[in-house]
Amino acid sequence: MNKTEFWRLIDSTHKDSAGDQDLQEAMLVSRLESYTPKEIVEFECVLRAYLIEADDAKIMAAQKVITGRVSDDSYLYFRCWLIGQGENVFTETIRNSDVLADVVEDDVEYLEFELLMHVATQAYEQRTGKQEDDEEEDAFPRNAAYKRGLDYDFGSATKGEYWTVEQLPIT
Repeated sequence: MNKTEFWRLIDSTHKDSAGDQDLQEAMLVSRLESYTPKEIVEFECVLRAYLIEADDAKIMAAQKVITGRVSDDSYLYFRCWLIGQGENVFTETIRNSDVLADVVEDDVEYLEFELLMHVATQAYEQRTGKQEDDEEEDAFPRNAAYKRGLDYDFGSATKGEYWTVEQLPIT
């Protein structure tokens, strides 16, 4: 699976789910099941590469301004949410995080999409009939991506200049 196919899946499920993350997750799992196990692993690898790409102080600052808080977990889940919004929103935000002011609606309460991190594993299990604790666990999407160095927790260093709360336009 290449980046074009990854974004095709993300964009179509985002549109078809009308912003319902539970539904988007279910759609992604269902659609990924039709791919080969290798392609499902590639989906995970592309996802992780984008999570690492979005690990930027300006993205973290945008989250702080929008939600009022940032923690390790919420920052990771916010980046998942950003990817879940689709290629255009993701790409524009990477260029200029201020565009999120036009994307986020005032009544949106939850800007995290932790479920996105689990779709490849779920699809892989359903496609292969194997569980992550099986003997061949190295073949599972998360483990295969990790072996390639795609670790969004410890393999990623936040890019950009850090900010202080006083520098942010928080009301």
